[in-house]
Amino acid sequence: MSQHLLMIEDDSRLAAMVAQYLEQSGFTVSCAGDGVSGLGQLNSPSKGIATDLVILDLMLPDMDGLEVCRRIRALPSSLAQVPVLMLTAKGDAMDRIIGLEIGADDYLPKPFEPRELLARIRAVLRRRGESPATDQLTLRFGALEIDRDARTVSVAGAPSDLTSYQFDLLVALAERAGRVLTRDQIMEAVRGRELDAFDRSIDVHMGRIRAAIEADPKSPKRILTVRGVGYVFARQQD
Repeated sequence: MSQHLLMIEDDSRLAAMVAQYLEQSGFTVSCAGDGVSGLGQLNSPSKGIATDLVILDLMLPDMDGLEVCRRIRALPSSLAQVPVLMLTAKGDAMDRIIGLEIGADDYLPKPFEPRELLARIRAVLRRRGESPATDQLTLRFGALEIDRDARTVSVAGAPSDLTSYQFDLLVALAERAGRVLTRDQIMEAVRGRELDAFDRSIDVHMGRIRAAIEADPKSPKRILTVRGVGYVFARQQD
């Protein structure tokens, strides 16, 4: 059964062109022209077909894409975990950073090549569908538990909300606990897109992960920054 994509985009010509291209690549695509319609389709899928990924434009007629993303992340259970790929204005770094902070899994500036969009979609879905790399399905570090089978994270039994991409970043670090990793090594470990030397989006994701698992995100004890190098996941907290 093909994977289902929901594209929330008010430019009907662009949406139709992208949908045709993605359908030729094996996906099923539904389109919505505004945020309310898109959220409605996500909440009540037609013909019972669940959405595997949302392509979300930042500029919509009724509400901006950031608000739509916030509302998606506030939905119940599995609906809130659907990956979101945000389409942003070219060079608009602030909107991109805010989008990542509120839960977008990736972004793509407009105008874009359909082939790059396809590659980004496949990378996000691949990360979501990958099986655990080792036999140990649950990683435990003190009060922190990472269940790679259920793709859930909890601290002292309380669930922590992460996007699918942030979950994969956390697993990549936790599997290599005690080892300092550069940003390039982290990105390679999650098999995402190659990291641009000037792209600091991974730092935004790390901030979100810290907010979810650290007692004091401003003074982290678990995910530590190694200045000029990257990050290290501490086996034991100080």
